[in-house]
Amino acid sequence: MLRRVTVAAVCATGRKLWREAGRELAALWRIQARGQCEDSAAVGPFAILTMPGRNKAKSSCSCPDLQPNGQDLGESGRVARLGADESEEEGRRGPINNAGDPEIVKSPSDPKQYRYIKLRNGLQALLISDLSNMEGKTGDATDDEEEEEEEEEEEDDDDDDDDDDDDDDEDSGAEIEDDEEGFDDEEEFDDDDEHDDDDLDTEDNELEELEERAEARKKTTEKQQSQSLFLLWSKLTDRLWFKSTYTKMSSALLVKTRNLYGVVGAESRSAPVQHLAGWQEEEQQGETDTVLSAAALCVGVGSFADPDDLPGLAHFLEHMVFMGSLKYPDENGFDAFLKKHGGSDNASTDCERTVFQFDVQRKYFKEALDRWAQFFIHPLMIRDAIDREVEAVDSEYQLARPSDANRKEMLFGSLARPGHPMGKFFWGNAETLKHEPKRNNIDTHARLREFWMRYYSAHYMTLVVQSKETLDTLEKWVTEIFSQIPNNGLPKPNFGHLTDPFDTPAFNKLYRVVPIRKIHALTITWALPPQQQHYRVKPLHYISWLVGHEGKGSILSYLRKKCWALALFGGNGETGFEQNSTYSVFSISITLTDEGYEHFYEVAHTVFQYLKMLQKLGPEKRIFEEIQKIEDNEFHYQEQTDPVEYVENMCENMQLYPLQDFLTGDQLLFEYKPEVIAEALNQLVPQKANLVLLSGANEGKCDLKEKWFGTQYSMEDVENSWAELWKTNFELNPDLHLPAENKYIATDFMLKAFDCPETEYPVKIVNTPQGCLWYKKDNKFKIPKAYIRFHLISPLIQKSAANVVLFDIFVNILTHNLAEPAYEADVAQLEYKLVAGEHGLIIRVKGFNHKLPLLFQLIIDYLAEFSSTPAVFTMITEQLKKTYFNILIKPETLAKDVRLLILEYARWSMIDKYRALMDGLSLESLLSFVKEFKSQLFVEGLVQGNVTSTESMDFLKYVVDKLNFMPLEQEMPVQFQVVEMPSGHHLCKVRALNKGDANSEVTVYYQSGARSLKEYTLMELLVMHMEEPCFDFLRTKQTLGYHVYPTCRNTSGILGFSVTVGTQATKYNSEVVDKKIEEFLSSFEEKIENLTEEAFNTQVTALIKLKECEDTHLGEEVDRNWNEVVTQQYLFDRLAHEIEALKSFSKSDLVNWFKAHRGPGSKMLSVHVVGFGKYELEEDGSPSGENSNSSCEVMQLTYLPSSPLLVDSTIPITDIRAFTSTLNLLPYHKIVK
Repeated sequence: MLRRVTVAAVCATGRKLWREAGRELAALWRIQARGQCEDSAAVGPFAILTMPGRNKAKSSCSCPDLQPNGQDLGESGRVARLGADESEEEGRRGPINNAGDPEIVKSPSDPKQYRYIKLRNGLQALLISDLSNMEGKTGDATDDEEEEEEEEEEEDDDDDDDDDDDDDDEDSGAEIEDDEEGFDDEEEFDDDDEHDDDDLDTEDNELEELEERAEARKKTTEKQQSQSLFLLWSKLTDRLWFKSTYTKMSSALLVKTRNLYGVVGAESRSAPVQHLAGWQEEEQQGETDTVLSAAALCVGVGSFADPDDLPGLAHFLEHMVFMGSLKYPDENGFDAFLKKHGGSDNASTDCERTVFQFDVQRKYFKEALDRWAQFFIHPLMIRDAIDREVEAVDSEYQLARPSDANRKEMLFGSLARPGHPMGKFFWGNAETLKHEPKRNNIDTHARLREFWMRYYSAHYMTLVVQSKETLDTLEKWVTEIFSQIPNNGLPKPNFGHLTDPFDTPAFNKLYRVVPIRKIHALTITWALPPQQQHYRVKPLHYISWLVGHEGKGSILSYLRKKCWALALFGGNGETGFEQNSTYSVFSISITLTDEGYEHFYEVAHTVFQYLKMLQKLGPEKRIFEEIQKIEDNEFHYQEQTDPVEYVENMCENMQLYPLQDFLTGDQLLFEYKPEVIAEALNQLVPQKANLVLLSGANEGKCDLKEKWFGTQYSMEDVENSWAELWKTNFELNPDLHLPAENKYIATDFMLKAFDCPETEYPVKIVNTPQGCLWYKKDNKFKIPKAYIRFHLISPLIQKSAANVVLFDIFVNILTHNLAEPAYEADVAQLEYKLVAGEHGLIIRVKGFNHKLPLLFQLIIDYLAEFSSTPAVFTMITEQLKKTYFNILIKPETLAKDVRLLILEYARWSMIDKYRALMDGLSLESLLSFVKEFKSQLFVEGLVQGNVTSTESMDFLKYVVDKLNFMPLEQEMPVQFQVVEMPSGHHLCKVRALNKGDANSEVTVYYQSGARSLKEYTLMELLVMHMEEPCFDFLRTKQTLGYHVYPTCRNTSGILGFSVTVGTQATKYNSEVVDKKIEEFLSSFEEKIENLTEEAFNTQVTALIKLKECEDTHLGEEVDRNWNEVVTQQYLFDRLAHEIEALKSFSKSDLVNWFKAHRGPGSKMLSVHVVGFGKYELEEDGSPSGENSNSSCEVMQLTYLPSSPLLVDSTIPITDIRAFTSTLNLLPYHKIVK
């Protein structure tokens, strides 16, 4: 799989993660037929904006007649034009001038207007008007809306003046996690399905690898990280360096989210595996991301600028500017303001850039801009806040230590030449930011302010704002607010002279590394000169496309046939760690099988043979044009992206590309220059390569230790026989060759006519004993794409733990079998995913509808004719053992497994599955299971998009005809039954399974029961109120941990809510954290009792407005509808019912509901998974970061007694099966009207 980051991938990345699983995207991108403005002309994939009196079209297309003129558009822009005497009202209502800049090339599908300005202080800004998304409106708002806004703004201003001190008390937003179903729920949400599929590979281990890599590349500083969100971010940031990310999210933003993988109904938080039963997508019911106003600002300085004596200072400053300003001094004031008005914020620190972004309801956008701008105008950064926030940075670092991806990248950075910034410790921790400075008489507070004054200068900054305002209005606001940012007049730091940082003897070696997870992996890396200047050619993208190909003749195809490899990622992620002003990385990471580990030199040789073949052939124009066509198609028909993701990506693009290519620079291939491609390709030779071999087999053989993450490793020369061979003109491998022409590239983009009446919601057009089909023709987005989803339901899966494991093996082998034949479809923007659901196989296919049937039929053909060789069976089962193990050693996933094992009757835990797999299964038992599985099914499907009803029925018919199965004997529920928790406080405390991990996870859960949709909505509102004070109390004031969040839980239809804190055993005992959570809940009860009616109504209104927002892309609508189908609830107008429920609530409803669930008779369950540290004594604990687990040590839970810190009335659970066997079962329940 090639590794790259584009608008589609990065946008989806940087923020999807934090937009609670299931967040990624929003904001209408319509194709030219519907969304193109009247004065634009479409040329191929481009929309060239024209203005009166300016006939010369500007473009960055490679066509000679569309080249922009020679002026340097990237260096300067027009100075803000609105005079100080022009009223805002004139800007908003007067004769509307919303013409965009003609120089900016955009997609014909993009209805937005763009304008570039440069303020007098040097700040560059891109203004984006969404006005063309407002159907039926010619201005910014109707008169009635304006009057209402003015009244509300006045009222809100008064409110805010009074509220500054009690925003935390009255206004909050929380991320809402729906834990319905099995194990994958909350965290895997899937916004538009556009990007999650790209980032997930087809092998279990790849997903695990992706998650780890994501953790490595994105140091998350999220202030409130939703479970789903964490996975998402992780996943989405798979290709990003480490980007520390400070995220605060509102449940309001998350109320419309869903997860990424595909289980149907459990809860979620960073579930890494896609093809595991019980680890699928939990799609939050009836909710979608909203189109908000958004802004992002990129400071052109990052961690490279850290002073040598204060490692992590840039990252720390990114945290600290959030902690109040001179104009708005409350520490959490900005976050509280956003939560109050349905918004969220985020920030990230990269090597040479730091990005801040937020979104909020449009009506409050101007005020939010003013509050946010104070981060850069006059942040307070008081000493007391510094001491407390250092603990948050340290907790973030502690969470990162057990990540193999982080550890590998820190090791890689340490190989740089002395004095190069890559050798710095970017994360920062309590030692580097507090204790060491104190010992050396360094005033961190003073140095922090100095760093801010030196580097947060307006002329280093690029700003992007997007809202449904006119461009003139946005220009006025930006000029008025952001002109106050100081400009120090100093030159921007430049590291471009520090080239060739890895041109050292230490780089070209073999490094054996001991990982935390069970994995065998080989990474081959080259450090090249910076490649940013070649963005129009993208040589590394061309090479990535070939190296990462999985079709016939590819590296991975060959290695899979040898049963040496499961996955391969190749390329450059185009972010700070992999591409900066001093070097660019090209890396190839291969997940090895046990046998592949024994032949890792042969694996490396195969890679070098393929690269040598490419070097001999030279660049191929056919290949380049095929990649170019695929990217052009996607750009031409792209769907709208969530505004906050979009502005984040654009503000970074402004630092990298000239004006005309702000929107296209990271996506399109403009020019074919074979000499540029050849120059990069010819550097990828064995003599310049760095080899890193990760394997648990290296334990005991590594005598070196990396300073910051404690990674054990050894350095050695490449074995002499191989080194000598690679110096010669070695033979090529005849099995390796270029891919054939791609038959899946779409060429027909016509929109199809309706062959049945239009409907607002899906309708059931087929209903037979063998299956049913729901269908909806797209009548809104008008794009030539379709989504196909099928759920093949079988009662066989959950009959035993062994069956669940066999199902996982089956889905993984099926995916393995499809990898080669389906890869061409994948690179042609036809995406598919197979998910081992709790109760059936989920098939998801999407993309341009022209060739979509070919891919769907291919999948069904391979399913019908399923087969496996003994070698493939052994390879997959061995890898699955590693995957299960890697899941179990993470405290957060073990905590989820334990909680669901207690709550869901007849659930098979991950330990049950691991034990069944370790006991041994045979190929014969797998083939017998698959035969029985396919013999009796119920198939339920949903088809939406540019497809007729007749064509849709053909999909179901093809499944039924090819599989030729019998119907189920009786209707089968697609959820577990849930036990009724007894009254009182029950505690299940277990030991974490990774002896090298100090991290603990503490969750306090209150069960409500089988409730109505109205009560579910009330609980959403409650958790939304809870989030901000929860964060303020448990993280900001108590500094208990980095991840702190309340959660709305829907466990197989049974409601509840919880509060979770991720902490460390080196700092706190888990019972102390449990007590602090209870203290918070008690204080929260008092807060909501004292909540004013105005504050209550504001929160209700914010949640209503979010639920009222229309879907902004087809995938979002499909996700919501599919959730109704896959959970068999079919309440497609759920949002409307939730809005009606919200309108009926009073403050007393909220208070009474909370009191009823916290008072006498409440059903409270605490789950503690405790790490290794001085506050959780363990005699044989290993130093943090060192893994000494064996397989037998994760075969069972180790129950621990509670400490005396909890009251005597706490009831311990020391045997889950024995405890749950005595409990009553609640009936199957669906949350409907």
